[in-house]
Formats: sequence, C-alpha cells, structure tokens
Amino acid sequence: MTPRERILQRVRSALGHGAGYTLPPPPPVRLRVPEVSLETRIASMTARLEALAGRVVRVESPEAAGHWVGQAIENRTAIVSNAPYLEACGITSLPAVRSGIDKRESLRALTATADVGITSADYALADTGTLVMLSSPQEARVISLLPPTHIAVLPCSRLLTGLDELFSVLPEPASVSSSMVLITGPSRTADIEQILVRGVHGPGQITVVLVG
Repeated sequence: MTPRERILQRVRSALGHGAGYTLPPPPPVRLRVPEVSLETRIASMTARLEALAGRVVRVESPEAAGHWVGQAIENRTAIVSNAPYLEACGITSLPAVRSGIDKRESLRALTATADVGITSADYALADTGTLVMLSSPQEARVISLLPPTHIAVLPCSRLLTGLDELFSVLPEPASVSSSMVLITGPSRTADIEQILVRGVHGPGQITVVLVG
C-alpha cells in the first residue's frame, strides 16, 4: 500500500466510510431572484453608487446619452471601447474620443494618456451599485481601469437586482469570457496607514449613464 493509499484509508476509517464509498451529488444551487421594479432598481443603484462617491445619470434615449457624454468630456481627451451600444449612442463618432483599437500596445498607450475611459457594461447590479464587465475584443479591460475617469453607458434593461440574478442569467461566465470584472465605485485603498485614498489602482471618478 502506498503512503497516499494509507492516508486515504485512515481518513475513510475516521469518517466511517468504506473503500467503495462515493460522495453524494451536491445540493442544487439556490438562487433567489426577487421581483423588483425597474424604478426601485434604479433608485437602489443610484443610492449605492453615490454612497461610494460614484454618480448615476439617467437619460431617456441613446441619442441623449451621446449628447450627455459629449458635454461631459468637453475639453478632455477620451478613449471609447468598441462596444456596439456605444456606437448606437453615437459616442464612438464624437470628435473628442479615440476608438478602442485591437492592437494591444497601441491601446495601452492611448489609455495611459486619456483623461476619460468610456465603456458600456454587460450588466449592473442594483443592490451593490456594481458594474459587470466581461472582457472581450469589444470591451477591453484597460479602458475601464487605466484612465482617471470612467464613464459606463448601458440600457436600463441590463440592470439586474444582484448576484443571484446575474448567475441565473449567466451561470458559467468562464464559458463566454476569459475575465469577468465587478466594479463597485471608484478605485480606493486604505493599505497605507488605513487612510482611504481614491484613484490609486484605477479610476478615481466613475459615472454610470442609464439609458431608458
């Protein structure tokens, strides 16, 4: 008997299990998705994000979103991701923005010098004020992480109640993306002398534009 087999035999004996014992199947996943109205979700998203020094802006239409973003980035440099929803809002064609290109080094250089990074978001979670970003050629992670200001534009239809609803809609994130990032408010840390500092590891300002 090998050392490994002896160890496993001792464990089985201590647990009262025989050599042929197999683990029972795990219990089913319990996801509770509450029924919450859109207005309640928007109010919760706004309160949670503002409590973290973020901001929520609500506009009526994609065209209004494009107009708002154009005014917000006036006199500043900005880079925008390749998200189709941003194109539908007319944001990718704003004269002040640079489009997110596919060449990794060039994209990193652009974001390092941009004042504002503009993205969409795959989902938002109302109960925590969180943005859910799935990394893809359309949504490069660096655009939401490197510039000092982040603006995320998404339709209200992507506003979920919370993590339970997210995992009911997207049970296996790894099957659709190499990375799922959850962004809750501006970047902040208290590693040094337990003093809260914003913008150390990412954007110090974040605005979520909800459309619809």
